[in-house]
Amino acid sequence: MAKTFKGGVHPPEAKVTAELAISGIELPERVIIPLSQHTGAPSVPIVKVGEKVLVGTKIAEADGFISVPVHASVSGEVKAISDYPHPLGRAMPAIEIESDGKNEWIDLSDWHDLTDASPDRIRQAVRGAGIVGLGGAAFPTHVKLSPPEGKSIDTVILNGAECEPYLTADHRLMLEHPDEILEGLRVIMRVLGARRGCIGIERNKPDAIQKMNEALGGENAIEVLDLKVKYPQGAEKQLIKAITGREVPCGGLPMDVGCLVQNVGTAYAIYEALKFGKPLVERVLTVSGCAAKRSGNFLVRIGTTFAHVVDKAGGMTEDCAKVIMGGPMMGIAQHTLGVPVVKGTSGIVLLSEAEISLEEPGPCLRCGACVDHCPMRLVPNEIARLVEKGHVKAAESYGLMDCMECGVCAYVCPSKINHVHLIKVGKSEVIARRKKESKKEG
Repeated sequence: MAKTFKGGVHPPEAKVTAELAISGIELPERVIIPLSQHTGAPSVPIVKVGEKVLVGTKIAEADGFISVPVHASVSGEVKAISDYPHPLGRAMPAIEIESDGKNEWIDLSDWHDLTDASPDRIRQAVRGAGIVGLGGAAFPTHVKLSPPEGKSIDTVILNGAECEPYLTADHRLMLEHPDEILEGLRVIMRVLGARRGCIGIERNKPDAIQKMNEALGGENAIEVLDLKVKYPQGAEKQLIKAITGREVPCGGLPMDVGCLVQNVGTAYAIYEALKFGKPLVERVLTVSGCAAKRSGNFLVRIGTTFAHVVDKAGGMTEDCAKVIMGGPMMGIAQHTLGVPVVKGTSGIVLLSEAEISLEEPGPCLRCGACVDHCPMRLVPNEIARLVEKGHVKAAESYGLMDCMECGVCAYVCPSKINHVHLIKVGKSEVIARRKKESKKEG
């Protein structure tokens, strides 16, 4: 029986790119590389305008423990360090590099195979390569590999669920690079001293389940587990519950129950960094949606604009009504194609007018659909109502900060209420209040 969790929904999968192999895309004439494309402190520039760089040159240094360096994704000249449009919705500092068209890399010959290095050396290498979680949250990977004293990890879970509609980048990685992903998992397990490794894959990817099992060859410490096809099966807490039966406490982290979750793409990036010294300068993403003239899975350099990716992938139709970074459930709608691909860009979804709802929200019917389907077992309609009425502290007592903004409540709501928007508003008010209180105490 396929493993799963309580709640969730099963939206149309629309994974039309599942059988399309990963392909390259023409290098852009310029890249815009944001200094903030990971959870934590933005990176600090260490290059100057006019400076020549190669692919892999470190152009910004980490600013603290929860931060990572940033590297050039093309060879060429630094043209500007300024504010540029960012996928998160507002202009942010970035480094613009004009490509020289040569695609010349830094010398990686000084790097030796570090897959068997000490845990500390591996953590340093992962941090130095700028690796973050590639499933969307973009949390610095070296931090996850450094649990605090007293937090032992016995189970490492690789997330191969890819439960968002349209997206198939992780699916293709598992089909085309299973051995490298497994080696990355083994490294993670060794660094943490974990005894058990699991790869969770939804049942709608039987070829990936077969491919990963074949690559395992009967290895006892690692197993491939098939998961029920349901959204948000790939969310950390839901994945841990489905695979181990353990529940991460409210406000807690996976390490509180002895688990660590990484995306399969992150495991692949770890392998490439340790084996070849390759920093994270590119990633696989899916271009899809009814407004995309040609869908596919593409290996794209970080900093490439959405406009370039969409154009080289085949362009968009005239009835394109929305462009989303990521999937349609948790992705972020974009106001311009001038934003760059960042480390957390799993897909560019182009939706036609027929694919989106333009209905105005109506009054809450108290039907309870959002409560029945909430994977966090919250009461979304009540939380949203309290925020709307200005009772944010009351909403906080109902679990406002525990919401992971998966969008299930809005998806099932017959009144088309955008609970997630209201919850985000409430969260921002709580965060602002906590910062103010912290300053007073300081």
